[in-house]
Amino acid sequence: MDIVLQWLLLTAAVAAGWMAGRLGSNNRSSKSAISDEDSVRDRLQFLFTNYSDQAVENFVQSLAVNKDTVSLHLSIGSHFRNKGETDRAILIHQNLLARPELPGRFSPQVTMELALDYLNAGLLDRAEALLHQIMGDREYGRDAALQLIELYQQEREWGKAADVARTLAKGDSDVALFKTLAYITCELAEQALKHDDRWTAQKLTKEALEYDRSCVRATLILMSLLIRQGSFREAGKESLKVFDQNPEFGPEAIDRLMKLEREHGDVGRLVKKLRKLYEKYPSTSLLLALVESVERSSGRPAAIDLLRQELESRPSVRGLLRLVEMAGYEKGMTTDEGRLVSRIGHLLLSNRPVYRCVSCGFSGRQLHWLCPSCKQWETIRPIQGVEAE
Repeated sequence: MDIVLQWLLLTAAVAAGWMAGRLGSNNRSSKSAISDEDSVRDRLQFLFTNYSDQAVENFVQSLAVNKDTVSLHLSIGSHFRNKGETDRAILIHQNLLARPELPGRFSPQVTMELALDYLNAGLLDRAEALLHQIMGDREYGRDAALQLIELYQQEREWGKAADVARTLAKGDSDVALFKTLAYITCELAEQALKHDDRWTAQKLTKEALEYDRSCVRATLILMSLLIRQGSFREAGKESLKVFDQNPEFGPEAIDRLMKLEREHGDVGRLVKKLRKLYEKYPSTSLLLALVESVERSSGRPAAIDLLRQELESRPSVRGLLRLVEMAGYEKGMTTDEGRLVSRIGHLLLSNRPVYRCVSCGFSGRQLHWLCPSCKQWETIRPIQGVEAE
């Protein structure tokens, strides 16, 4: 179809739709009137289905800009962005902002849309400038700030992310925002630790816990700080707080605690604490830690009995491998069957992810505090099950 003919038909379609909407609204009471948004959505669906993108774009360029047509411009721009045609969306929103007849109250909304276009296109500097421009807006300021935080997280500009998040948190009560702020502060604490600035790291860690008392990462950083200071007993106590914050991260705390105890303490003294924890929060990591401490305090036969008993009710591949290993050593030999079980078990575990995001399902063998897929904090957890925890 010739582009001029398409344009004429498109204009007629919009005009017809507009007239139908006006006549329909005159025949209805104010309570049952169709909103502008619904009317625009219906007309756009018809346009996008029946006309080429080039025809729609040409029509937009010639369409008047006023309070009745701004929604149409914005919806068409969003349509192109969602289709991946970001360049077209940018042109539409730039054209809209440049039109002097654009009503002032729509300027922040159009600016926000253009910033989203730039983010999609990877033009982060331009997006950043526009988002800062509308951060103070009453309607779009919060969304702009959240987009800025995500942008700075992507760029690992933790200081800038913290500044925006702190500003936003002053008038906000969103729990998710304070969790985000806590984890951004933890990133700054980790940076301080890399430069051996323990005082700053400790200050930032405590600040993170003020934002979110359940921040597991802050507690683990504080444990590392105490170890560097030689406060090993306090570090051990700190690690156990993780179970009160979020027991799903218990394996992370136990792994660190056992390493600490092997190097600086007496694992055997942990038996009572580990038994209580295991009764309340059973996991494979906790069981293996308990078995190790029982072996040190009461001997290998007692540890084997405990492990065999627990595997009856909570089977796990890691537990089985440990049992095969301990039983073989106890008998002074390792059987061919035992070696085969061990080999197969290790092959199974070597190809399995250890962590999974409870929000989007992303999985891997490394713990990420910020999910690489859905960009949410503390959603990646140790996997539960026979081949995991």
